[in-house]
Amino acid sequence: MIANLQCVVLDCPAPLPLAEFYGALLGGTVNRPDPRWAISADWSTLHTPTGLILSFQRVTPYTPPRWPDPAAPQQFHLDFQVTDLEAAHEQVLSLGATVLDAESGGGGWRVYGDPAGHPFCLVRH
Repeated sequence: MIANLQCVVLDCPAPLPLAEFYGALLGGTVNRPDPRWAISADWSTLHTPTGLILSFQRVTPYTPPRWPDPAAPQQFHLDFQVTDLEAAHEQVLSLGATVLDAESGGGGWRVYGDPAGHPFCLVRH
Protein backbone atom coordinates (compact mmCIF):
# COMPACT_ATOMS: atom_id res chain seq x y z
CA MET A 1 0.00 0.00 0.00
CA ILE A 2 1.32 3.40 -0.96
CA ALA A 3 -1.34 5.70 0.50
CA ASN A 4 -4.60 5.97 2.41
CA LEU A 5 -7.55 7.87 1.02
CA GLN A 6 -7.82 11.07 3.03
CA CYS A 7 -10.92 12.56 1.43
CA VAL A 8 -12.73 13.05 -1.84
CA VAL A 9 -12.66 16.64 -3.08
CA LEU A 10 -15.38 18.06 -5.29
CA ASP A 11 -14.92 21.28 -7.25
CA CYS A 12 -17.94 23.56 -7.02
CA PRO A 13 -19.01 27.20 -7.16
CA ALA A 14 -20.21 27.35 -3.51
CA PRO A 15 -18.55 24.98 -0.99
CA LEU A 16 -20.74 25.42 2.10
CA PRO A 17 -24.13 24.82 0.44
CA LEU A 18 -22.79 21.72 -1.31
CA ALA A 19 -21.33 20.40 1.97
CA GLU A 20 -24.73 20.98 3.58
CA PHE A 21 -26.48 19.13 0.71
CA TYR A 22 -24.28 16.06 1.22
CA GLY A 23 -24.61 16.41 5.01
CA ALA A 24 -28.39 16.19 4.70
CA LEU A 25 -28.00 13.18 2.38
CA LEU A 26 -25.37 11.25 4.37
CA GLY A 27 -25.45 12.67 7.89
CA GLY A 28 -22.32 13.85 9.63
CA THR A 29 -20.77 17.15 10.55
CA VAL A 30 -20.19 20.03 8.17
CA ASN A 31 -16.98 21.99 8.77
CA ARG A 32 -15.93 20.02 11.86
CA PRO A 33 -12.61 21.37 13.15
CA ASP A 34 -9.81 19.27 11.69
CA PRO A 35 -6.10 20.23 11.69
CA ARG A 36 -5.71 18.95 8.12
CA TRP A 37 -7.80 21.73 6.58
CA ALA A 38 -8.56 25.40 7.07
CA ILE A 39 -12.27 26.03 6.64
CA SER A 40 -12.99 29.14 4.59
CA ALA A 41 -15.39 30.59 2.05
CA ASP A 42 -13.40 28.57 -0.51
CA TRP A 43 -13.23 25.22 1.38
CA SER A 44 -15.79 23.19 3.34
CA THR A 45 -15.75 19.62 4.63
CA LEU A 46 -18.19 16.91 5.63
CA HIS A 47 -17.14 14.23 8.12
CA THR A 48 -19.68 11.42 7.59
CA PRO A 49 -20.77 8.87 10.21
CA THR A 50 -18.95 6.11 8.28
CA GLY A 51 -15.63 7.95 8.48
CA LEU A 52 -15.64 9.12 4.85
CA ILE A 53 -14.64 12.75 4.45
CA LEU A 54 -15.87 14.81 1.54
CA SER A 55 -14.30 18.20 0.86
CA PHE A 56 -15.62 20.95 -1.36
CA GLN A 57 -13.43 23.59 -2.98
CA ARG A 58 -14.49 26.73 -4.82
CA VAL A 59 -13.47 26.86 -8.47
CA THR A 60 -14.02 30.02 -10.50
CA PRO A 61 -15.20 29.83 -13.16
CA TYR A 62 -16.95 26.55 -12.52
CA THR A 63 -18.31 24.47 -15.41
CA PRO A 64 -20.58 21.68 -14.18
CA PRO A 65 -20.55 18.27 -15.80
CA ARG A 66 -23.49 17.51 -18.10
CA TRP A 67 -24.90 14.00 -18.09
CA PRO A 68 -24.08 12.23 -20.43
CA ASP A 69 -22.45 14.89 -22.65
CA PRO A 70 -18.76 14.02 -23.31
CA ALA A 71 -18.02 17.70 -24.01
CA ALA A 72 -18.48 18.31 -20.25
CA PRO A 73 -17.85 14.83 -18.80
CA GLN A 74 -18.94 13.72 -15.36
CA GLN A 75 -15.29 13.47 -14.19
CA PHE A 76 -16.39 11.13 -11.38
CA HIS A 77 -19.60 10.17 -9.63
CA LEU A 78 -20.68 8.81 -6.28
CA ASP A 79 -22.99 5.82 -5.72
CA PHE A 80 -25.20 5.77 -2.63
CA GLN A 81 -26.95 2.59 -1.50
CA VAL A 82 -30.56 3.06 -0.37
CA THR A 83 -33.22 0.62 0.79
CA ASP A 84 -36.21 2.59 -0.54
CA LEU A 85 -35.43 4.17 -3.90
CA GLU A 86 -38.72 6.07 -4.13
CA ALA A 87 -38.39 7.63 -0.67
CA ALA A 88 -34.73 8.52 -1.29
CA HIS A 89 -35.71 10.01 -4.67
CA GLU A 90 -38.15 12.41 -3.02
CA GLN A 91 -35.67 13.30 -0.29
CA VAL A 92 -32.78 14.18 -2.61
CA LEU A 93 -35.09 16.23 -4.82
CA SER A 94 -36.23 18.18 -1.75
CA LEU A 95 -32.57 18.88 -0.96
CA GLY A 96 -31.96 20.41 -4.40
CA ALA A 97 -30.86 17.45 -6.52
CA THR A 98 -32.06 17.12 -10.11
CA VAL A 99 -32.89 13.95 -12.02
CA LEU A 100 -30.38 13.32 -14.81
CA ASP A 101 -31.46 9.82 -15.83
CA ALA A 102 -34.33 7.91 -14.26
CA GLU A 103 -34.62 5.19 -16.90
CA SER A 104 -31.24 3.57 -17.57
CA GLY A 105 -31.05 1.72 -14.25
CA GLY A 106 -33.92 -0.60 -15.06
CA GLY A 107 -35.61 0.42 -11.82
CA GLY A 108 -32.59 -0.47 -9.69
CA TRP A 109 -30.82 2.87 -9.77
CA ARG A 110 -31.20 6.49 -10.88
CA VAL A 111 -28.75 9.21 -11.79
CA TYR A 112 -29.04 12.66 -10.20
CA GLY A 113 -27.10 15.89 -10.21
CA ASP A 114 -26.20 17.57 -6.94
CA PRO A 115 -26.80 21.34 -6.65
CA ALA A 116 -23.42 22.00 -8.36
CA GLY A 117 -24.13 19.50 -11.17
CA HIS A 118 -21.97 16.55 -10.03
CA PRO A 119 -23.63 13.27 -10.99
CA PHE A 120 -24.46 10.75 -8.29
CA CYS A 121 -26.53 7.57 -8.25
CA LEU A 122 -29.04 6.19 -5.81
CA VAL A 123 -28.80 2.41 -5.97
CA ARG A 124 -31.51 0.16 -4.51
CA HIS A 125 -30.12 -2.28 -1.93
